[in-house]
Amino acid sequence: MELEIISTDKAPAAIGPYSQAVKCGNTIYTSGAIPVDPASGNVVAGGVAQQAEQAIKNLAEVLKGAGAGLEKVVKTTVFIKDMNDFGVINEVYKKFFTDNFPARSCVEVARLPKDVLIEIECIAVL
Repeated sequence: MELEIISTDKAPAAIGPYSQAVKCGNTIYTSGAIPVDPASGNVVAGGVAQQAEQAIKNLAEVLKGAGAGLEKVVKTTVFIKDMNDFGVINEVYKKFFTDNFPARSCVEVARLPKDVLIEIECIAVL
């Protein structure tokens, strides 16, 4: 199968040797989306709720660039700085994923890029 590199200026640009997403057949694999405002390049102000919302919005824009949307997500992996934020993140998460929730893994990590509180990657289908 042919690989298609996905890139959109509506989400933060890749800051290393990777792509925002790669489409292979009818499957889209995203890189991790962090809570950076694509216009300013800065981490959004606020706590984990605001960061979770921005990360998911960025993820949605990358999926849109690939011809899909959040409703097509089959699996997410959520990386968080503090497992005590799990409940807050769930409240934000279910504003965006409302029906037929995707499979999900959530892990606490020592550190994330730009010292953000959350990063989310996903696999989606067309």
